[in-house]
Amino acid sequence: MNAFEAILKRRSIRKFTEQPVSDADLLHLLKAAMAAPSATNARPWEFVVVTDAQVLAELKRVLILARFNAPAAVIVCGKPNSIAARRFWVQDCSAAMENMLVAAVEMGLGSVWVGIHPVHLFEQGVAKILGLPKDVTPMGMAYFGYPAEEKEPRTQYDESKVHWQKYGNPKAS
Repeated sequence: MNAFEAILKRRSIRKFTEQPVSDADLLHLLKAAMAAPSATNARPWEFVVVTDAQVLAELKRVLILARFNAPAAVIVCGKPNSIAARRFWVQDCSAAMENMLVAAVEMGLGSVWVGIHPVHLFEQGVAKILGLPKDVTPMGMAYFGYPAEEKEPRTQYDESKVHWQKYGNPKAS
């Protein structure tokens, strides 16, 4: 599978089997995450990997949009450590998250991204559960597991969202 095929095949999976995700596979996902670009190479990300059923249950209680039964989760956090990182940490962490989601497809894993930042209540709850220091902000969480549902690859390309040279200009024929 090439990168473009993996991108089109990446779909939000919300039903997972009980089969655990190996530590080696989780490490592979983290390596993909940390290969993401970041402004001035600040790499303001921190990652918390959760496979403990009790911690996953606590996260589900706090994150009302995260009530899925997956065997693993990775919480992508920002720890801005420079001026550029303070300005662009959300973009940098989002790129890291997307790298994991696409890598999961290539590995035969399903995934779904659950937003945390900028909802302060979600940030506080997750920070408390995970014991995050004050200078670390949870940006988002992705569940990973073996899919118990299958979705067709797709593109959501919409020509009306594309502007050429200036906003409002369609592609000339």
